[in-house]
Amino acid sequence: MIVYEATKSQFLHDSDNDDIEDVILQSFKTATGKLVAAAEMNAWKNSLGAMAKVLRASDLAEDMCVAIELHIPQTSKRVDVTLTGFNAQGQRSVLLVELKQWSQAKVTNKDAIVRTALGGNVRETVHPSYQAWSYACLLEGFNEAVHSGGIQVQACAYLHNYVPDGVLDAKQYEDYTTRAPLFMKGKDQLEQLRSFIKQHIASGDNRTVLHELMDSPIRPSKALADSLKGLLKAHPEFILIDDQKEIFEAAIAAGTAASAEKPRVVIIQGGPGTGKTVVALNLLVKLTGQGLNGRYVSKNAAPRKVYESKLAGSITRSRFSHLFVGSGAFVDTNANTNDFLVVDEAHRLNEKSGLYGNLGENQIKELINASACTIFFIDEDQRVTLSDIGSRDAIRAFAEAKGAQVEEYTLASQFRCNGSDGYLAWLDDVLQVRPTANRHLDSNLYEFKVFDTPEALHAAIEKKNDHNKARVVAGYCWPWTSKKQPSAYDIVIGENYRRKWNLDQDGSLWIIAEKSIEQVGCIHTCQGLEVDYIGVIIGPDLVIRNGQVQTSPKMRDKQDRSIRGYKTRMKTAPEKTSELVDLIIKNTYRTLMTRGMKGCYIYCSDEETAQYFRKRASLVDLSTPATTSELVASAF
Repeated sequence: MIVYEATKSQFLHDSDNDDIEDVILQSFKTATGKLVAAAEMNAWKNSLGAMAKVLRASDLAEDMCVAIELHIPQTSKRVDVTLTGFNAQGQRSVLLVELKQWSQAKVTNKDAIVRTALGGNVRETVHPSYQAWSYACLLEGFNEAVHSGGIQVQACAYLHNYVPDGVLDAKQYEDYTTRAPLFMKGKDQLEQLRSFIKQHIASGDNRTVLHELMDSPIRPSKALADSLKGLLKAHPEFILIDDQKEIFEAAIAAGTAASAEKPRVVIIQGGPGTGKTVVALNLLVKLTGQGLNGRYVSKNAAPRKVYESKLAGSITRSRFSHLFVGSGAFVDTNANTNDFLVVDEAHRLNEKSGLYGNLGENQIKELINASACTIFFIDEDQRVTLSDIGSRDAIRAFAEAKGAQVEEYTLASQFRCNGSDGYLAWLDDVLQVRPTANRHLDSNLYEFKVFDTPEALHAAIEKKNDHNKARVVAGYCWPWTSKKQPSAYDIVIGENYRRKWNLDQDGSLWIIAEKSIEQVGCIHTCQGLEVDYIGVIIGPDLVIRNGQVQTSPKMRDKQDRSIRGYKTRMKTAPEKTSELVDLIIKNTYRTLMTRGMKGCYIYCSDEETAQYFRKRASLVDLSTPATTSELVASAF
């Protein structure tokens, strides 16, 4: 997606004859149906005005393409300005320009991190050259026309208000300013930027290269499990960008500074697809590479099993079992045995450990006590069983009891669901987890479909399984009959749909097993993992009546352990238990419906529920354009 595109001459005409920020705003509204805050309007006005000054040089091709807010595939990130054309060698060329209004900054002792004023506060953020370079890397990784089609991608950063002072171009940032050159305020800097542009965009393309870039298929995403081998060799295939990089560096600083005398606890909050596991595994590699003793911890066995399978032949089983452990492995661990622990999916932690839930005191407490630095990755909206106790409040309480310094961060960048934050907000509103402004879904950003039959749903997912990256899952509303009767079917709907649960044949490896597309998965073998397309069968435990989401724990199969014990709890605390079970059922479907990076297909066993989703998935009516003042005013 692009908010605005034009030739250089048209862009300069729009800049000279109109308020460029109004032109961009109208284009943004048309392209996305969304609004922007006044701060972004001012950024467009100031930075695009500066960019127009750069491009007014007569020796820069008139028919080069200027694109504003180019969407990076698989993320919620947008490139400020993209220039396209042909370089001096006649190759198709793309130049990404990251614009900043900064006027001051300070160095830090963290890799690619600087301090500057943002939103009225001085805080740490990624170096502009690193940001520009990371966006180029993402294009190279996800866009087929770039990866194998021969389009050359280069990036740079332009800080038009920043007078060179030896900070941003300091020696410690040289690795990134070399990869993505940095240009600042001043006549000589302006001329250098123009020369750099001419080097990479020697002649124009009249938008043809841009359209080839945008029309190119997206390469199959680099699923985390597929890249773990390279990751553990300290050659990450995932580039950490923006808040991922900022938080990664903050956690590295905490991990290296922590000691038994000065323990640290880091809490990193992030929704589905914000990169929690990517950051977690990078932390494991980096801190281990620095000679620190640490482990990756997860309650859910499925991700660990998938990683182990992918690492077969490149890491011994004993080394793997040392690095990747379950959350119940610290019951008897002495205090500060580990330098660091990276705890993924911390919302799934339990109070007790052991097969019968009778060991230890509290997993959160045990993890904090076992390490000088404990780094928790958490999304409380993914607590899906009554035994899940992981919460930020609980972590803080145990950290303070130990005397640990607590740091908290939030991952906001969206990488799953095609980078569509709107889909996640819409889903929260639809499932009535929390009210949001996203009443309707823009299916241009994320593919969402409602099917009339489970057979049609499963067939559609099978067609999307070209790279073994599509699966069908369901709420646990059907008995596991095939466990004792191998020839029997488990999920039986109507006269024609007959499928088996995945729980026996492939177990925790179901999501990567070659023939598991024939089966149906559940929350226990897909949480913490991802596919390109997910098909979700919504069972009778969640229905819609008169526009209201109603959950029914009685419709869950009795073998499902996620709400086991709720009847006993209802006797002593009916209201609290009812609210908790209701949230668990909603969270379960929210988690299932966010496993797909490119699309989610659903079938509802209840017709009124299906009609509700069809209605809520309809597109926003953008046929009546609003005025600029109305768009800006309604953004607040």
